Amino acid sequence: MPVKNETPVKTKKDIRKMMERALKTMSEMGKPAFEALKNDGYQDFFGYLRINSDEEASEWLRKDGRNLLLAELYIAERLARKGGKRKTMDTHGFEMNLFENLMRLRDALWDAEYYPSRGTVHVIFDPVQREIFAAPYVDRILHHWVVGTIMKWQDSRLIFDSYSCRKNKGTLFGIKRLRHHILSVSDNMRKRAYVVQLDISGYFMHIQRDVLYRRVLEGINKQFPPKKRDKRYFILRWAVRRVVFDDPTEGVRLQGTYADWRGLPDDKSLMMQPPGQGMVIGNYTSQTFSNIYLDPLDRFITMTLGWKHYGRYVDDFFIVVTEEELPSVRRDIQAIQDFLAGYGLSLNKKKTKVTEAHKGVKFLGAVVRGFYIYPGKRIVQNFHEAVYKVAVGEEDPDVIVSYLGMFSHYDAGKIIRRAFAKVGWDYVYDKKHKI
Repeated sequence: MPVKNETPVKTKKDIRKMMERALKTMSEMGKPAFEALKNDGYQDFFGYLRINSDEEASEWLRKDGRNLLLAELYIAERLARKGGKRKTMDTHGFEMNLFENLMRLRDALWDAEYYPSRGTVHVIFDPVQREIFAAPYVDRILHHWVVGTIMKWQDSRLIFDSYSCRKNKGTLFGIKRLRHHILSVSDNMRKRAYVVQLDISGYFMHIQRDVLYRRVLEGINKQFPPKKRDKRYFILRWAVRRVVFDDPTEGVRLQGTYADWRGLPDDKSLMMQPPGQGMVIGNYTSQTFSNIYLDPLDRFITMTLGWKHYGRYVDDFFIVVTEEELPSVRRDIQAIQDFLAGYGLSLNKKKTKVTEAHKGVKFLGAVVRGFYIYPGKRIVQNFHEAVYKVAVGEEDPDVIVSYLGMFSHYDAGKIIRRAFAKVGWDYVYDKKHKI
């Protein structure tokens, strides 16, 4: 049992540097975690231990693999704390005895006795009706540890135009990449270009867990070749298997009423899926695993079929083509459907559409029209509502600041002016900075 230190050691900056140097060459997770936590110190961690130098830290971490695992779980907890809900009783209860609870989790992983706990499930209605499972805090920590351990290796092997849940990417990046592809194919809007948009029907609910596990395990085995497979490798395999094959519907606690599920299609509910099928949408691991699951699709479209102007955000993807290429890509839609069938998936025919680029293409809540990007209709409506509520004192002005920050990436000057004019506010449009 580590011994508490009565006096904190060094400054937060020194502690962070000490931890970084000690872990840098010992863990795949170390560097990304420190980059994510560059503004935090690790005084809590080393304040709990009598460690006052880099040499002591390195020696303690090298002495026992359990110590390294505890340090990594501590980093994972800090990441989960940043991205999670800190006001829940579950979170506060864990943090009241942080190190004791982290050591229990570490020992459960070390002894292959870890099993996911039971969480909660509820339905949200904004922007659409959707079922959300929320894992307990201890499991969210484990999810961050798994992703932190494998993601750097996995991310380097994904195609560039896969946007979801990746560092320096996301929805805005995906929107700008669509604009890039449109301008490239159309020769800066001098030629006709078409955007073929495809969507996978009930993606998360139709993921085959055995196929997913094989895909993730294949990457782990390459990341850790036989000569580098230590205890940590086997713990990682065990943890991934527990996460992938866990059935969160067993013993789940319901939040809300059964009426909330009324009108929710079967292919949108994990409750309605057969054994071994479906993946929780809300877990941190789900976004990473979903990228790994569809990476073969990305490679099939870009390498086998040869469509270079392609991009995907989760289950929503596009191919930008010239007018001459349009018949070929229409034929290849069937090939994409056949490929997806091998993974238990299918295209949503209602959402398959071909749009002439100059008319404007809706993607990830925005509209891309030539050189310009506009916020989508739903975002504009929500912005008008937020402006009104702030004007009458029902909302904090920070809400408007948040929208303006988002709109700074769009061509939204006229939209902002109209919304402000309705409540009698003045607005000056800055063409250089858009807002």
